[in-house]
Amino acid sequence: MGDSAVNMYQVNQGQMRVFSHQESRPRLALTLGDPAGIGPEVILKALVDVEIRQKYDVTVLGNRDILTQTYQKLNLTENLVPLLNPDQLSVIDVDLDQEIANEIITGIGNMASGAASFAYMEQAIARTLAGEFDGIVTGPIAKSAWKAAGYNYPGQTELLAQNSGVERFGMLFVARSPHTSWTLRTLLATTHIPLCQVAQTLTPQLLTKKLDLLVECLEKDFGIEKARIAIAGLNPHSGEMGQLGTEEQDWLIPWLEQERINRPQLQLDGPIPPDTMWVKPAQAWYGNSHIQNPADAYLALYHDQGLIPVKLMAFDRAVNTSIGLPFVRTSPDHGTAFDIAGKGIADATSMKAAIELAAELVSQRLAVRQCEDKSISGDRD
Repeated sequence: MGDSAVNMYQVNQGQMRVFSHQESRPRLALTLGDPAGIGPEVILKALVDVEIRQKYDVTVLGNRDILTQTYQKLNLTENLVPLLNPDQLSVIDVDLDQEIANEIITGIGNMASGAASFAYMEQAIARTLAGEFDGIVTGPIAKSAWKAAGYNYPGQTELLAQNSGVERFGMLFVARSPHTSWTLRTLLATTHIPLCQVAQTLTPQLLTKKLDLLVECLEKDFGIEKARIAIAGLNPHSGEMGQLGTEEQDWLIPWLEQERINRPQLQLDGPIPPDTMWVKPAQAWYGNSHIQNPADAYLALYHDQGLIPVKLMAFDRAVNTSIGLPFVRTSPDHGTAFDIAGKGIADATSMKAAIELAAELVSQRLAVRQCEDKSISGDRD
């Protein structure tokens, strides 16, 4: 795909953007997240890295005044981590009512901070769909603050999907091991619902949709065409032949057997007992030399089944990736941490990883489109 003069393409809502390879730095919209949380701090810490600013075209959507206040306050603390002066940042100021702006208080999530973070998200989505950006990296928000502001969404993922007009979407958590460089990919079949609703929500149809999304993502975003995917059981010991729950026997095992027939190019392992499914990925993460063929991705059936092991291994570097959207979206896998906001001790590792992964995924998609366009052009010739 190599010649630097070759044009690359980005499609946004039916419009094609053409640009040269030299101008193809991924254009990322970076939302401030809840301005009362650690979002402003981890952004200034992540973007102090000169290499990131040189390799990627990053624009912050939020309020420059909040970034400046954060910078000035943290420079008065014992914060030992370098911060980027906001004057060196590209910032799109999102208009806020003055009453809302006056009620934003560091460390306190409230209606005002929720309204602000929601406004940042809406701007980022609209501008990305219009072709201004290739992807979005979202700062952490507080769902309770959104609700206080009158926005009843389970999370940012659902707003992204609604405003993008998609019904098939999922939450994929990605982390690269600092010990082995092995990549952990975990998709959640169900997300922000009470535990008592999981068994009723899971169906063969839902799992097929999630598996479709995962396979498409592995092919399009990671270049993995013949994936090995591990699928968790629901009950302890995957039901132990119906003794500890019947979902596996009633439908999960028959569904998986049918999927193996439908997808002969894949290796589908499972249903794996939830208490042992994470042994191999942990060994691959920490560098056990005896580990053989860890899966390319893991499908967990509910939130904590997937995120407890992910956060145990990769709390400071896991990235939440929304799949099924018409653009790339990543987010650090941590919350607003109101309790430490403004103290200068927030870790920016996950935010930095989210920026880097978003750029990698954008570049991969552009490369795939370039190959497709050349293939189509060749067919016409």
